[in-house]
Amino acid sequence: MNICLYGSGSRKIDKTYTDLAYELGCEMARQGHTLVFGGGDTGMMGACARGVHDNNGKTIGIAPEWIGGFEPLCEHCSEFIYVDTMDERKAEFVKNSDVFIISPGGIGTLDEFFEIITLKKLKQHNKEIIVFNIGHFFDKMLEMIDEMGKKGFLYKQEDLFKTANTIEDIFKYLR
Repeated sequence: MNICLYGSGSRKIDKTYTDLAYELGCEMARQGHTLVFGGGDTGMMGACARGVHDNNGKTIGIAPEWIGGFEPLCEHCSEFIYVDTMDERKAEFVKNSDVFIISPGGIGTLDEFFEIITLKKLKQHNKEIIVFNIGHFFDKMLEMIDEMGKKGFLYKQEDLFKTANTIEDIFKYLR
């Protein structure tokens, strides 16, 4: 299965997050899954990719070449798909992935998350989406989404994605 990971590329995040991302990558490789990610060598993306690589797994990085000016690109990808724009990058994520995991990140991660759930809502895909809520990182966002549902702005949002607090929870959903 090709599992897309959305998450931070920041070098400034707490090691707690990157350690879990590394372990997630290790488990992906052990179970024979391929990591699809933004191709970054740092933060959540880089840590997960290292976990996959260190366990002889396969990775597919997807990024515009110019993004290397903002963050280093992973040199150990099994395959790298270069695109021109961020929109093309997100389209390649959808095309090359069977499942999406949203890990802690910033504005780019939120953009990817909301786009992928919007596409699911609009029936452009029916792929599993899992929010990896490490240390309750996404609690406030999840509360906001629930509130939007209670006030009638969303309906059936519970059908769009699942929330996992542990790596074990993620793989329970994938079985």
